[in-house]
Amino acid sequence: MNPQALDWSLPYASHRSAVMGRNVVSTSQPLAAQAGLRMLLAGGNAVDAAIAAAMALTVVEPTGCGLGSDGFAIVWDGKELHGLNASGRSPAAWTPEYFEKLGGIPETGWNAVTVPGAVSAWVALSKRLGKLPFAQLAQPAIDYARNGFPVSPTIARLWALGAAKLGTQPGFAECFMPNGSVPQAGEIFRSEAHARTLELIAETEGEAFYRGVIAERIAAHAQAHGGAMTMADLAAHQADWVGTIQQRFGDSVVHEIPPNGQGIAALMALGMLDAHGVGTHPLDSVETVHASIEAMKLAFADLHQYNADIDAMHVKPDALLNPDYLRGRAALIDTTRAGDPGYGAPRPGGTVYLAAADASGMMVSFIQSNYMGFGSGVVVPGTGISLQNRGHGFNLIPGHANQVAPRKRPSHTIIPAFAMHADGTPQMAFGVMGGPMQSQGHTQMALRVLRYGQNPQAAADAPRWRVTGGKGVAVEPGFDPAVVAALRARGHEVTVEEGNGVFAFGGAQLVLKNGNSYIAGSDPRKDGHAVAF
Repeated sequence: MNPQALDWSLPYASHRSAVMGRNVVSTSQPLAAQAGLRMLLAGGNAVDAAIAAAMALTVVEPTGCGLGSDGFAIVWDGKELHGLNASGRSPAAWTPEYFEKLGGIPETGWNAVTVPGAVSAWVALSKRLGKLPFAQLAQPAIDYARNGFPVSPTIARLWALGAAKLGTQPGFAECFMPNGSVPQAGEIFRSEAHARTLELIAETEGEAFYRGVIAERIAAHAQAHGGAMTMADLAAHQADWVGTIQQRFGDSVVHEIPPNGQGIAALMALGMLDAHGVGTHPLDSVETVHASIEAMKLAFADLHQYNADIDAMHVKPDALLNPDYLRGRAALIDTTRAGDPGYGAPRPGGTVYLAAADASGMMVSFIQSNYMGFGSGVVVPGTGISLQNRGHGFNLIPGHANQVAPRKRPSHTIIPAFAMHADGTPQMAFGVMGGPMQSQGHTQMALRVLRYGQNPQAAADAPRWRVTGGKGVAVEPGFDPAVVAALRARGHEVTVEEGNGVFAFGGAQLVLKNGNSYIAGSDPRKDGHAVAF
């Protein structure tokens, strides 16, 4: 896409300009973006930058990720795409009976924690595609943890909300509420324990985390607090190179990580929109928004029925992305009325996101998350390791593909995305963090940039919608009131959500290739930005 093909207007409330350069990092926190930039300036590549930024985010944005996160990545290495699934599996002791005795799968505490995979993502990416020594990539994060950093405003707000919910969980207050209170915006926060753990991870290339002294401390803490995770569970973990699944969308091909992630829902929605002929009406018109909402509802109905650890899926991704199936689903979209669809019957067949790219042509789409804000709330004492609550993503429905079972990955919300031109050249690394908003956000970003040619910053700025179940739709206050009224006239139950921002509508980062340089956007709903040279 050349510069003339983009719409450079900034029609929404935020008037940030896109950031351009031959090397670029776009993250949700400025200090993390600088950590990535330091690696590029030191001669590293985009993978090195992404890993350094990801490590730093565990320190400077603990409200969305931690050392106990999961991670996924899509990387264009200059010749081909690589897809990495570093989400963790359940402990071997987790069975339906285990949770029935507990009265269900909790949101918090040790019985919500699956094996954390983010550390394995950093190591796998570095070994296969990085240039700089792994220990060097951790240095900015170690510096931020040991010497302190000023807490940014959005993160301070999320920190206070997280502490109100999770402050009594084992280890949380010791780590995140020093002196009995959460840090305020602008206050310096330090975590020597986090710094020491990062040093051990760096020195051992992750071995200490999964098979050494850190693993021993994680397992001991689980045992002391009623958890099931063991040293054997941690040692059995591996990150998997899984490739991508894809969907043609106009002149682009959008790629996502295969299930257990929810990226397949974005691909299904885009396939339906293509079949429906989206693009003939203005971008922010009721016709375009209505069709997008309806396609997303159809995709979500299938996602909730079929998505799971890919080895457990009764209906495989190829069947859900079959063109005939998607055309049939698209035919269910009524252009005049909101629907409340069920799932189809195809033939068998609190997150942080960042993007980085370098002058050699390498591009990285990376995401890691503790799930619901701080996750489970559990922090292993003396380590700074805050643990995700991905186990809550399982269900207890007998026979369901996503029913909890031993050593199984749960259906997962976090997803990186990547777009290629139809001729096989790279186009855009992008993502939208925010729980069930993510596949909806991917659909909206792809529609805006790939179909309508909106520049990445305007696409990040634009007010968003989110399906909430049934005919329910939430929209941001910046939505055109006339479009809201027209949606309601079609039967949508629209709620304008005041003041939620990143809580409900996510945060986007986008890096668009533009010849030999890049155009980046960063979401104004978060504290982050894009940096380039």
